[in-house]
Amino acid sequence: MQETVSRYHPAWVAAHWLSSLLILISLLGGIFVIREIPNAAPQKAMILQAHAIAGVVILLLLLSRLLMRAKTRKPPPADTDSRFLNGLRRVVHVGLYVVALAMISTGIGTLAAAGVVPNVFSGQGPLPESFWDYPPRQGHFFFSRLLLVLVALHVAGAVYHQFIRKDGLLRRMWFGPR
Repeated sequence: MQETVSRYHPAWVAAHWLSSLLILISLLGGIFVIREIPNAAPQKAMILQAHAIAGVVILLLLLSRLLMRAKTRKPPPADTDSRFLNGLRRVVHVGLYVVALAMISTGIGTLAAAGVVPNVFSGQGPLPESFWDYPPRQGHFFFSRLLLVLVALHVAGAVYHQFIRKDGLLRRMWFGPR
């Protein structure tokens, strides 16, 4: 029988926090920066390039986390003594992976449908008047809002464990002896 560990593997911890940071920056950047810059503005392609590269890095981090999930020992699932909250935890964790992957897919799909992948990755070139003319863009918008909800639930769960249950849950997703 395998020995139980109290923390996640350090590589998993690093991938978790880096992907969390990139997801937050990408979401907020998309909502408050990218959306506000007209597609005709010269800097728009360069900003979309950074956004797309962040998406690719997030994809690689998510795939590495899935691999680590299968290959490394991990602490037992956090228990709240509530079937509802334990079920919600599972839905939120799976949802974060699925919706983040859907965001990346619809982002790539939007650029591909608009035929501007070379323009964006060169950081220059014409962009369509509106990306909303391409169906993947609607999905990208929908999944961005769903991802915001899932991130808020994930953070609320961490805060609940840390400050209400006071069970030290956040220690599991930080560096230290396993």
